[in-house]
Amino acid sequence: MASGFFVLLDDIAAIMDDVAVMSKIAAKKTAGILGDDLAVNAEKASGFMSSRELPVLWAIGKGSLINKIIILPIAFLLSAFFPLAVIIVLVLGGLYLAYEGAEKIYEFLFHREHAATETILKKFSEEEILAHEKDKIKSAIVTDFILSVEIVIIALSTVTEKPLLSQIIVVSIIAILATVGVYGIVAMIVRMDELGYKLIKHSTKDRSLLKIIGNILVQALPKVIKSLAIIGTIALLLVAGGIFVHKIDFLHHLFPQWPSVVKEFSFGLVIGFIVLAIVNLFKKIMCKK
Repeated sequence: MASGFFVLLDDIAAIMDDVAVMSKIAAKKTAGILGDDLAVNAEKASGFMSSRELPVLWAIGKGSLINKIIILPIAFLLSAFFPLAVIIVLVLGGLYLAYEGAEKIYEFLFHREHAATETILKKFSEEEILAHEKDKIKSAIVTDFILSVEIVIIALSTVTEKPLLSQIIVVSIIAILATVGVYGIVAMIVRMDELGYKLIKHSTKDRSLLKIIGNILVQALPKVIKSLAIIGTIALLLVAGGIFVHKIDFLHHLFPQWPSVVKEFSFGLVIGFIVLAIVNLFKKIMCKK
């Protein structure tokens, strides 16, 4: 009886060692998409009133966790019984990400001045601010869903030959780390200025180290947010292009001499503008009816 118990403990230890090794491999393979996820979500979570930043981030974080709870069992079932569906879902998600990235570039190039003037002239009511906040949260959760699918699928691809229990544990660990890690870092980024103000407030000397660091943090935040907006847009197109290149055989073998980053960004950008043109045309047709 006792020997059977120790054998069971030994088996559990072996499984956990195997899981630890596979988790490290999966984490390495998903590192790129996690970086993109961080840039995209930091850009999505910025632009709110200071008092609303953390509540909004908490709402997006909860939505992200729910996304992964939905995605994980579906991914395991599709991977086991209908692998083609996984590719179809990834490509559809890539189309959405490419569209969103292209739309950001289009708005920046052709509607930047109009949007800036409208923001300055118009005074928003509390109801309008809350409605805008809900729209941004919804948009962030939708984008997170697609990025989460990519993270889960990449992690799953590293353990497809392992037992089902190991697959579930490894991919779940990566999913949890993606949520907690990404949104924890985003929370620190969007609260940089608050930390800076506190350091300045608690500094007793004009040229103290705390005050210098505080001023750097306060002045750096707007630049970080602007940089994240650019990085987030590039990340959307890179993730989308990566899906197209790796999941569509024709595109995978096209322009083999191009560097992978250039190839992925180019396909993401071109396909994104094609989808954007189709969506805008559809909107015009619907408005005329």
